[in-house]
Amino acid sequence: MYAISGALYVDQMGYAMSRLDVDSSDTEDGNAILEDSSTGKAKKAFENLDNEIAQITKLKSTPHQLLVHDGSGRKELPVSPVKMLAGRESNCSGRGRFSSADRCHLLSRYLPVNGPWPIDQMPSRAYVSQFSADGSLFVAGFQGNHIKIYNVEKGWKVQKNILTKSLRWTITDTSLSPDQSHLVYASMSPIVHIVNVGSSETESLANVTEIHDGLDFSSNDDGGYSFGIFSLKFSTDGKELVAGTSGDSIYVYDLETNKVSLRILAHTADVNTVCFADETGHLIYSGSDDSFCKVWDRRCLNAKDKPAGVLMGHLEGITFIDSRGDGRYFISNGKDQTIKLWDIRKMSSNVTSNRVRGYRSFEWDYRWMDYPPQAKDLNHPCDQSVATYRGHSVLRTLVRCFFSPAFSTGQKYIYTGSHNACVYVYDLVSGAQVATLKHHKSPVRDCSWHPFHPMLVSSSWDGDVVKWQSAGSSDMAASSVKKRVNKRHFYEDYL
Repeated sequence: MYAISGALYVDQMGYAMSRLDVDSSDTEDGNAILEDSSTGKAKKAFENLDNEIAQITKLKSTPHQLLVHDGSGRKELPVSPVKMLAGRESNCSGRGRFSSADRCHLLSRYLPVNGPWPIDQMPSRAYVSQFSADGSLFVAGFQGNHIKIYNVEKGWKVQKNILTKSLRWTITDTSLSPDQSHLVYASMSPIVHIVNVGSSETESLANVTEIHDGLDFSSNDDGGYSFGIFSLKFSTDGKELVAGTSGDSIYVYDLETNKVSLRILAHTADVNTVCFADETGHLIYSGSDDSFCKVWDRRCLNAKDKPAGVLMGHLEGITFIDSRGDGRYFISNGKDQTIKLWDIRKMSSNVTSNRVRGYRSFEWDYRWMDYPPQAKDLNHPCDQSVATYRGHSVLRTLVRCFFSPAFSTGQKYIYTGSHNACVYVYDLVSGAQVATLKHHKSPVRDCSWHPFHPMLVSSSWDGDVVKWQSAGSSDMAASSVKKRVNKRHFYEDYL
């Protein structure tokens, strides 16, 4: 476990006094990436990390071999930006441009740790904050019936100000369609509402200025039980929605037929998180308060709602799952105060109860109690995870975690919100905590790393939505690209 240097103190003086805390003062030529080299533990943490995921991650950010070696033939990593740029200009790789690995090697060293700069402040808790797939839009959802969609390329101007309908407790999740034309939002109700994001109206007052159509996720076989929806995602083709509910079930909603096409009684407790494993939509990952992660293959589901496999390792409920997008690896955040990395090839067909005799001699509730000190060093006797990351806290709310962007970092980092009002960034391979972002005064439930820029936005129960950037970056990079369809090509050509 990596200790956080300095007290977990959130400065009361505002944006100017916010800062980055790291475990080491080591830096390289002013680059934003900082690694924990102050102790040997950072290098020894994952001696047994699954070799394949470690190799895949390293290959995604290892530059061309002609750039790696110095004059004497020895490997020299990381390669300096000057050498990288000189190698590109001299076309030493023969490509005439950076490869994706060259690009990731360079960009992944510029972590979004400077700032923060304010985007917005609301009088209610922020529960959701996510960039669109192309980074041109940013969605933030608040407990006080509001969802705001910001146009990132137009100076974070509010493109859509949505006042929600029939909200129960809070907005639990939102999802933007792949073509960015519609947004769905959920609360503690079986009714999901859908909003036309592309309309000319900026103010979207439910059923007053615009219609927020209701999608009923209840089905004939759920006994008429009124449940809430914790997690909601569009499929890659935009034709389906998958939802995890307080009724222990997963629902798939077909938007073309406008009805529920699949209900799975998936777990023995709340299903807090669901997502599609990859672009095909065949596999679904789910995580629950029963502490299990499950994999569902829609091609071979039977009447018994049997999963393709179960993954054990968390000691408490699971708050969020993020897929690596390859149909193989994913990460989960747990109420046992850990993130775990999983390989679905290690899953089992049988469930071994987490209530192992002698494992738990305490009772606690994460909604109002701190995690018991005696539980912090406990390990599941049948842990099937590939790696475990510790340092952040998962209390009071369903804190989310993510892989860093593939385009700019090669997914070499994992980042997460935290109950202690911080954002944590971990190195996926070494397990080292490489950065801690401190500004907020209340729990950070959600945060989002821009898919192309070295920019991260965090939102908190204090109502603040703020952005973090790398040293020397500015909004000029975002405003220089006028057409979002050309954004990826701009970066590939430039880098």
